[in-house]
Amino acid sequence: MSKHKVSILVENQAGVLSKVSGLFSRRGFNIESLAVGETEDPEFSRITIVVDSDLRTIDQVINQLRKLISVKIVKLLEPQDCVSRELALIKAKAVPARRSEIIQIVNIFRAKIIDVSTESLTIEITGNSNKVNALIDFLIEFGIMEISRTGLIALDRGSRTITDI
Repeated sequence: MSKHKVSILVENQAGVLSKVSGLFSRRGFNIESLAVGETEDPEFSRITIVVDSDLRTIDQVINQLRKLISVKIVKLLEPQDCVSRELALIKAKAVPARRSEIIQIVNIFRAKIIDVSTESLTIEITGNSNKVNALIDFLIEFGIMEISRTGLIALDRGSRTITDI
């Protein structure tokens, strides 16, 4: 079993996400990450799904996805051939005595502080999942109040696009 990234171009209409995710859940897959948003053409959305599965089973799901009328293109993204990022917002406890330590850690990770209060800092980080997880690991000792993560998004490297199958 390994993690697979699947990029899906779908018609931008109600109910499509439910149909797509339903194919994965009917197979008993836990979707580890799911991100969806409009593309450069507002008639279409791109869904990026990360699942832990063997290649044979994921190929079967991809073939079933291709049969859905609202699905235009399905592509399995190879790790070496794509770039992927995740966005996370992390609210950490930040008492004045330790605030400078948190700021140093945030700077090392090239993250941003986007909100400040007397008791907390809200941090924005983008990067691969390992980078996001590493920052979270460092912030645990200060106390994490909340985390919100987008899920992974990905594109092919270079000039290749989802339509180049």
